Amino acid sequence: MIKNYLLLLALCVFASVNSQIIDIPDANFKAKLLGADVDNSISMNDDGTARKIDINGDGEIQEAEALLISSLDIRNSNILSLEGIQSFRNLLFLECSDNKITTLDLRSLSNLKIISCDRNNMTNLNVQQLSKLQTISCWTNKLTELNLNGLSGLQNLQCGENIITSLDLNQCPDLINLGVYKNKISNLDLSSFSKLENLFCGYNELVTLDLSNSIHMKTLHCDNNKITSLKLPVTDKLWQLGYSHNFLTNVDLSNLSGLLELMCGSNNIKKLDLKGLEKLQYLDCYNNEIGSLGLSDVPNLTFLNCFGNLLTEIDATECKGLQNFYCNDNPLLQNVFMKNGSIEIDLDFSNNPKLKYICVDDEQISSIENILRQEGYTDYNVNSYCSFGPGGESFSIQGTNRNDTNSNGCDALDIPASFIKFKIEDGTKSGNIISNEMGKYEVKVPAGNYKITPVFENPSYFSISPTEIQVNFPTVSSPLVQDFCVKALGIHNDLDVTMLPIWPSRPGFVAKYKIVYKNKGNKTQPGTVNLEFDDSVLDLTSSSPLVSSATLNKISWNFTNLKPFESREIILNIKVNTSIETPAINNGDILHYTASINSSETDELPLDNTFVYNETVVGSFDPNDKTCLEGNVITPSLIGGYIHYIIRFENTGTYMAQNIVVKDMIDLSKFDISSLVPTSASHSYTTKISDGNKVEFIFENINLPFNNVNRNGYIAFKIKTLPTLKVGDTFENEANIYFDYNFPILTNKATSTFKALGIQDFEFSEYFNIYPNPVKDFLNINSKKEIEKEAIYIYDMLGQLVIFVPNATNTSKIDVSKLQTGNYILKLKSDNGFSGMKFIKL
Repeated sequence: MIKNYLLLLALCVFASVNSQIIDIPDANFKAKLLGADVDNSISMNDDGTARKIDINGDGEIQEAEALLISSLDIRNSNILSLEGIQSFRNLLFLECSDNKITTLDLRSLSNLKIISCDRNNMTNLNVQQLSKLQTISCWTNKLTELNLNGLSGLQNLQCGENIITSLDLNQCPDLINLGVYKNKISNLDLSSFSKLENLFCGYNELVTLDLSNSIHMKTLHCDNNKITSLKLPVTDKLWQLGYSHNFLTNVDLSNLSGLLELMCGSNNIKKLDLKGLEKLQYLDCYNNEIGSLGLSDVPNLTFLNCFGNLLTEIDATECKGLQNFYCNDNPLLQNVFMKNGSIEIDLDFSNNPKLKYICVDDEQISSIENILRQEGYTDYNVNSYCSFGPGGESFSIQGTNRNDTNSNGCDALDIPASFIKFKIEDGTKSGNIISNEMGKYEVKVPAGNYKITPVFENPSYFSISPTEIQVNFPTVSSPLVQDFCVKALGIHNDLDVTMLPIWPSRPGFVAKYKIVYKNKGNKTQPGTVNLEFDDSVLDLTSSSPLVSSATLNKISWNFTNLKPFESREIILNIKVNTSIETPAINNGDILHYTASINSSETDELPLDNTFVYNETVVGSFDPNDKTCLEGNVITPSLIGGYIHYIIRFENTGTYMAQNIVVKDMIDLSKFDISSLVPTSASHSYTTKISDGNKVEFIFENINLPFNNVNRNGYIAFKIKTLPTLKVGDTFENEANIYFDYNFPILTNKATSTFKALGIQDFEFSEYFNIYPNPVKDFLNINSKKEIEKEAIYIYDMLGQLVIFVPNATNTSKIDVSKLQTGNYILKLKSDNGFSGMKFIKL
């Protein structure tokens, strides 16, 4: 009897509970609940399985049915009210974002763990005492306050884009993620939140922020506040930090070794210390007052935005992975160094009125120049000469070339083999470097496979070991030291002499010259160097070494033990007669020198044993110039042979020049660049040949003074013309001279023409006559027809230029009294071309 009673009672209770229908006044809310089914995700069990809420299908929701639901997703359903949600007391997850809910009271849902109610019209959210609640997301509502009392289990709070003025977090000690972006909060006490990992509190009214105890912090964004003090933790976990648009002057970043991204634009920062931030990849520090950036401390940087600062120089040389670089609107910026081996994909240099120099990788020079032109710059200098290896990570091959004179293998006692050319190939392109006067060489290359092959001017004279080297970087450690040993092949006697004008000749002044002589052969030789000149107009004032012997118009120097590859110099100071001395020397006169070298042995290539140099006397001159030593008109016999050049430079600045580069673009239609050989220089240098026709003579760390005594330098070289040239062909060349980061100085064009003396463009006698002929003192030139004289050249019968009148428009007579007795050719350049006439000097 008792058992039957209890069963009846239980059935009655169940029927009572089952019959309690939940009042849900919002039709859209009720329709959403009734639409829940196993084929959608509106409602779920605690195991994550979708289920139907209205089990009995009566179109109502009973409390027993609500108690079976652990998850509701009713977002974007045009719901105004969630009245009735209180009956879902086993609910763990509620997603009701994108509705029109103004008030939400969830205090009866004691099991709730996650609530997401973003983008409603909510002015009131009641969640107090929900101790199991872990996540609140109420972004983009109209909340003015948020009571978090009793939320001891809260870990994630996202309440951005509301109008909250204060937020008490003291009862949420386990908070990990906090987002209060775009509110009106003026104070946020987080000093005791050691578990905090992610904080987004931008666009508030914060003045101070203390996170010194948040040692697990990973991301922090507190931009667009009024912060004047920001304290950060000592941690390697913080990887993203943003505090742009505040009033900060300095933030200690030294303890953030794991930082990858830093955004600190639009503050009052004058100094940004990046030490200890080696992992940093992204730096956005625009619109501050920063005067310098230590980018060498952040070599992994890929993004740099530093526009709107007071930077005078930016050095991104160590940022080998840089891709985006914006340095516009720096009114004091003068120099940018970005030779780093990276080809940046997005750049902005605009609105930098003082920008003068950008150092980039060779491959970027053209594109950077295009960007600058597009941005309106006209006065700029772009090159790669801030350093002399490849940008980015580079590897070195270096060594010394020695001549095994005693045939017992090369060692430190053997003499250097100087100026040996090396061809460097990487499979797609090739270039050359030339070892220096001490036989030392160094090749700097990026990672890759390389073949290095030595090349001789006369390959039949020598063998070399090894004949080539092949190397792969970084498989091989750097530097790779590889010496080369040179041995003689047979006996070859081959001497060479050149005369160089170091300081030009002017009437009444002392000119300076060098005679450079070299043993190109493979046998040590003694011998004599001679110099012939007109003693009546030139006086030798000093010589180093001293003259061995002297006769009228000739001086000589004896030498001994001139070893293979060895080069020696004779420095001469010669005073030129004034215009009032007898004989007089005037501007435009030609001074004639003939340097020669001889020994007791028969020379294999005797053509370079004599060097004729005819120098035009000048009144003033450009100290940065290029000169063809064979002159403006060259005999056709030198077609296919060597032509000699000297490029002179002078530091006319106000400070010493540390590095100087002379860049010469060789005309490959006229010259054989593979034949180029440096012959002499004022300072230590290296020679680099690349891009097919670019020759760079690099004077590194020479610190050329700017005083009047020692501020000059030069480089001299010889190069063969192509054998396919013909009489009448003209070749011209100029060079750019780079002094440190200054604009290059463009030299004059050194123009020469292969011309046979007998070829005429018009009949001389129809337009001019010359008299007297024979002549003793003055040769008169009389015009018969209307024609304009441009220049006059007088040659001896050896083809040597002896008198040159460059501006001959008003010239009617020429002083030939200093010429020796004999036959000469007067060649006249006019607006009709060239013509000439022979005359006899008595």
